[in-house]
Amino acid sequence: MNRILLLCCFALVLAGCKRPAEETAAPTASSPSPIATTTPKPPVEAAAKPELPGLHVKTIDGKEYDLSGHRGQWVVVNFWATWCGPCLKEMPELSALDAMREHVEVIGLAYEEIEPAEMQAFLQKHPVVYPIAILDVYDPPKDFAAPRGLPTTYLIAPDGKVAKHFLGPVTANDIDTAIANAGGPKPAA
Repeated sequence: MNRILLLCCFALVLAGCKRPAEETAAPTASSPSPIATTTPKPPVEAAAKPELPGLHVKTIDGKEYDLSGHRGQWVVVNFWATWCGPCLKEMPELSALDAMREHVEVIGLAYEEIEPAEMQAFLQKHPVVYPIAILDVYDPPKDFAAPRGLPTTYLIAPDGKVAKHFLGPVTANDIDTAIANAGGPKPAA
């Protein structure tokens, strides 16, 4: 008897959860379309990024930086922030890489809300030899995915194509190995 009563209660609860017929009916020309749909939409796919990403920014020293003007070189595009511990740890090594490898250039893209004067003061304490640009976090470069974490680094091959994408800190050895794996010069022993 208890089992039958329990099954009846369960059936009533399920019946109460069923949508009324007018909510699931297809809209007609004279009726407005419903706000909520009955079938879930597929997730929005990220827009495909171009084969040759572009990057045109103004660096904090007032110079224009255009990635396409650096074809023929390996370019390390490094998204970072002053508050990011792993970013700060990799900066000296990226600076040394830029200074010591003729075929490698680095551009630092500060992905944070910071005033240029604050950035210049920061760089007085943490100097690097490569150019730094401050990005608008609400309007990042369209040809690169918005960073899912910092640091995020792209290695751009001499032909302008993305050779490798790193999420997390990188070392000079990581960059040298990625260059060698992509057909570039092997790291010196």
